[in-house]
Amino acid sequence: MCGFVGYTHVDKIDGVEVLRKMTDAISHRGPDSDGAYSDGNVSLGFRRLSIIDLSDVAKQPMFNENEDIVLVFNGEIYNYQSLRETLVEKGHQFHSHTDSEVILHGYEEYGVEILNKLRGMFAFSIWDTKKKKLFIARDYFGIKPLYYTQNTKDGSLIFGSEIKSFLEHPKFIKTLNKNALRPYLTFQYSSMEETFFEGVYKLKPAHYLVFEGDQLSVEKYWHNDFKVVENDLKSNVEQIKQILKESVEYHKISDVKVGSFLSGGVDSSYITALLKPNKTFSVGFQEYEAMFNETKLAAELSEMLGIENHSKIITADECFDALPKIQYHMDEPQSNPSSVPLYFLAELAREHVTVVLSGEGADEIFGGYPWYQNSPAIDTYEKVPFGVRKAVSGITRKLPQNKVTRFLTNGGLSVEEKFIGEAKVFAVEDAMAVLKPAYRGGPTVRSITQNVYDEVKNEDDLTKMQYLDLHLWLPGDILLKADKMSMAHSLELRVPFLDKEVMEFASTLPSNQRVNKENTKFALRVAANEVLPEAWAKRPKLGFPVPIKYWMKEEKYYQMIKEEFLNPDTAEFFDVDLLLHYLESHYKGEKNYQRYIWTVYVFLIWYKQFFGKTNLGVKS
Repeated sequence: MCGFVGYTHVDKIDGVEVLRKMTDAISHRGPDSDGAYSDGNVSLGFRRLSIIDLSDVAKQPMFNENEDIVLVFNGEIYNYQSLRETLVEKGHQFHSHTDSEVILHGYEEYGVEILNKLRGMFAFSIWDTKKKKLFIARDYFGIKPLYYTQNTKDGSLIFGSEIKSFLEHPKFIKTLNKNALRPYLTFQYSSMEETFFEGVYKLKPAHYLVFEGDQLSVEKYWHNDFKVVENDLKSNVEQIKQILKESVEYHKISDVKVGSFLSGGVDSSYITALLKPNKTFSVGFQEYEAMFNETKLAAELSEMLGIENHSKIITADECFDALPKIQYHMDEPQSNPSSVPLYFLAELAREHVTVVLSGEGADEIFGGYPWYQNSPAIDTYEKVPFGVRKAVSGITRKLPQNKVTRFLTNGGLSVEEKFIGEAKVFAVEDAMAVLKPAYRGGPTVRSITQNVYDEVKNEDDLTKMQYLDLHLWLPGDILLKADKMSMAHSLELRVPFLDKEVMEFASTLPSNQRVNKENTKFALRVAANEVLPEAWAKRPKLGFPVPIKYWMKEEKYYQMIKEEFLNPDTAEFFDVDLLLHYLESHYKGEKNYQRYIWTVYVFLIWYKQFFGKTNLGVKS
C-alpha cells in the first residue's frame, strides 16, 4: 500500500522540487521511503509503505530491463506469484520479489490486457518512454483511489492517489466545484465523477486512462454484471466457503504483521474466523456503550477463536477534535458518521500491525442491506397491481406526509424512482431550500442514479439495487473512507469479499439466496455458520452506529455546531436561518435532524481545510 503522484510537462518547471512537495503531501500513505522520476515529458513521484519484499530492489518508481517503461503502483496483486511464473517462462527477467514488478512485465507482454489477469486492488501509472504514452488504471471495485485533472494553467495532466498532492503543483488551478454540493447533501458523499475541486475527476472503477499526444481517453475494461445460475443452496454454500477461504489465503500474503477489524456483525467475523490472525481490533463510544458498542461482542468472539482482541472506547471530544483531520484526509466532504470511528480504529490497529483485513463489500455483492428486504406489509401491498399502486401514489404524494401516506406513495414507485442507494440524507426539496441559488446547479440525484440503472434495465429490483450500490455507494463512500482513514495512519486495509473471483461467483446466486423473507445475505450467512456461532452468523446488520443524535443535544457540541453555522462563510452556501431551525429543533427534541445537521457541518469543516483562511497546512 502506497501513494503516487505524476504529471506531464508543458511548461518547464523544477520536476524534482515539485515532486518532493507533492509526495510530502501524501507521506502518510508511504512513510518507509520515497522515489522520483522525471524525464522532461513526465514526472512520477512515489511514497512507499513496505508490505511485500521489504528490500530496496522493490522500491518505486520501478523500471523494466531496458528502463524504457516506468511504473508507480498503489495496492496489492494477490495472484502475482502465478503471474510471475508465467512471465518468467515467457523470458521476462525479474529483479525483485514484489508484486509491483508483475504489472510492469505484464504490461510489456500483454499491454492493456494485463488488467484482466490481475487479482487484487490497485491504482497504477505506467509511462512508456518509447511510445510517449501514459497508461493509468484503477481496480475493479475502486478499492484504491485515483484522481486526474487538466485544470491547469498550461494544460498539463496531473494525476495521483490523493487530490491534496495536486495543490502543491504550481500549475494546478484550485477552484470549488459549485455543482458538487447539491447532490452531496442527499448522498452524503461526492457522487459525481467530477469532484468538489473543479476539473478534477475520479477515474472510475474498472476503467483505464490513456494519455498520448495530448489526447486523453478513458475506457472500461471489466463489467461486474449479475449472471444468475439456478444452482441449489447447498451447492452454492459450498462454493462460497471454498472461494472465500481462497480469497482470505490470498489476502493474508504479507511480509509484515496482519490483523483484522472485528465488529459484532457476520462480515468481519467471518473474515476473522477464516484468517485466524493473532490480533483483532474494535472500537465503541464512551457513555453510549449500551447502544453504540460492539467491543464486547468482538472480545467474546476473539476469545472463542483464541485471538487477542484490542479495543478502544472513544469520547465525543476525541471525535469532534479529529473531524478536521478526518475531512482533510478524505479530500472531499464525506458525512458518513462511521468515518469517525474508522479513523480511530485504524489508529489503534496501526499500533500493532501494518495490514488489516476487513469486511467491506459483503453487503453489496451478497445482498446484505435492510433496504433490500421487503417488510411483510410491503410484500402484501405489492400484490396489488402496479398500475393501481401508481395511481394511489400520485394522490398520496400531494397529501401531508405521515407514515401511512409515505407508505402508499413509495408503494406506487418503481425501484428506480425510490432507491438512490444506501445513503439518503436531505430530501431533494429540502436540499434545494437550504442551498443558496448559486449552489443549486449540478446534476439531479435522479440523473446520477439513472445512468447506472440504465445498465440493468431488465434485472429484478434486488439486482438493480445491488448494482446501484456497487457503482455509487461502494466506491464513493464505503471504500473511499476505508482507504483514506486507514492510510491516514499508514495502515493497509484489505477487503477479501471484494475479490474479482468472489464477485463473479456471487453474481450467479439466485435472488432468493441473496435476500429472502428469512434474512439478508442468506447464502453467505449459511456458509458463515459453518465457522461461526449461530448468533454471529444471523445477527442483523448494525453498520457502524455513531451517537451524533445524542451529542447534538449536549450543550457543548450544540454550541460548537451553532458557532460553525454562524460563521460568515456559511452564508455563502446555505440559508443560515433554516440551518439554525434544524439545529434548535433537534436540540429541543422536537424533531430528529441529526443527519441534516451533520452533513452540513461536515461540509463546512472540510471547506475550512481546503479553502478557509486557516487549515491543516494546505495552500489556499
